[in-house]
Amino acid sequence: MVDPAPAAPDSGGKKEPFVKHLIVGIVISLAFLVAYAVLKRAGVIEIIMDSELLHDYIKRAGAYGPLLVMALMAGAIVANPIPSAPIALAAGLAYGHTWGTVYVVIGAATGAMIAFTIARLVGHEILYRWFGDRLKVGLLGSQNALTLIVFISRLLPFISFDIVSYAAGLTEIAWWRFALATTIGIIPASFLLAHFGDEMATGDARRITTSVLALGTLTLIPILAKVIWSHRKKGKGNNQDSDSL
Repeated sequence: MVDPAPAAPDSGGKKEPFVKHLIVGIVISLAFLVAYAVLKRAGVIEIIMDSELLHDYIKRAGAYGPLLVMALMAGAIVANPIPSAPIALAAGLAYGHTWGTVYVVIGAATGAMIAFTIARLVGHEILYRWFGDRLKVGLLGSQNALTLIVFISRLLPFISFDIVSYAAGLTEIAWWRFALATTIGIIPASFLLAHFGDEMATGDARRITTSVLALGTLTLIPILAKVIWSHRKKGKGNNQDSDSL
């Protein structure tokens, strides 16, 4: 008696997670698009981009002003088209550099964790279709290396905050490491932006210029550190090659 041919493996099980992730991704992206369209039509985006006008709305919110700042910061991190710098400036203008920094950091860290969670929920396939090769930042590496990558990226204002948050969610980095590196890493830039906003209220051109220079210095420090480290590493490599001759 001839044994029946083995049944072909069921590929439906492999497709089912992808389909679920695809549906979740579509729902989330549609929600973002609808929310952005509504906010833009209502003029909210224009208000957010004007720190002084946004400051007026924050002050009108009274006791709910800090919650508004934190919600706007979180939303700006989750949704890429919404700028976060004017919100930080408005927070400093409304609450000073100390409390302004606190509210900005809480909001930004919350938004980063939301983006991180979305990435973990949706999965690599969907987000790769959204952002393409930009998601290749730090996809591999040890926990310590990934934590250091996230921390350094937070110190560099020209690196997309939200892209790093989404990309980190696709790695194996522990959520608490990501949260810690993000929170600590964004404090300097958040403080300087809030401080700059606070100085805008004084109208002192010299103090404003000092704040801008400080922000620029903060941007250059990690770059200079990287250049020095690479130069020293290259020098050690050349010395080792010379010793081996």
